[in-house]
Amino acid sequence: MMRTRIKICGLTRVEDVQAAVAAGADAIGFVFYPKSPRYVTPAQAAELIRAVPPFVTCTGLFVNATPEEVAATCKVAPIALIQLHGDETEAQSAAIAAAAGRQFMRVFRVKPDTQPSDLLEYEQRYRAASPLFTSLLLDTYVDAYGGAGKGFDWSLIPKDLAPRVVLSGGLSVHNATDAVARVRPYAVDISSGVEAAKGIKDARKIAAFVAAVRAGDTMNESETHHDERPGEAAVPR
Repeated sequence: MMRTRIKICGLTRVEDVQAAVAAGADAIGFVFYPKSPRYVTPAQAAELIRAVPPFVTCTGLFVNATPEEVAATCKVAPIALIQLHGDETEAQSAAIAAAAGRQFMRVFRVKPDTQPSDLLEYEQRYRAASPLFTSLLLDTYVDAYGGAGKGFDWSLIPKDLAPRVVLSGGLSVHNATDAVARVRPYAVDISSGVEAAKGIKDARKIAAFVAAVRAGDTMNESETHHDERPGEAAVPR
């Protein structure tokens, strides 16, 4: 049985960090995009990271930041992995990762006309651009940066790509089991779907989401609800 990794993103409070760790999250995320309601400063993130035990990966989300800005953030807040959610090209992404000395994930915001071949090509381009590239994070395209809690058609994800991607976009307690059983991603990433308010997590929702993912790990695809279109239920409730 494959164990899908779980990341809880957009943490702003120490009690939410502790709740994510207690629930069994593999990674937690901090948003360094000033326009986000979940924004934290590098100093605030550093304080939150003090509450993180060994073997839980701390990640940082950036949007169109310069290599110097990302490197400066990493010197203050000891994150292990960078998420790039803006318009960064392959060359810019490689430069950011090199300046910070960190591996990075690159978001692909899936549009209605996205084709499976687009995902494969995008991954190949970034993998060729830098040895620090780790994976694509698949989110839904909206006219904003950072994620909007909306889902996309999971059937667009090629079967051979799925085990390498991080699935995001509209995941919730209600659809996580189905998403994991259908897609079989390497990891899932959730933020708004486990919140009581923007930037404020709900410990019970976090625990329920982790349990839902684990239930998906044990299911066969034949057990999923094929009467729904993939991603149709992918709106946090």
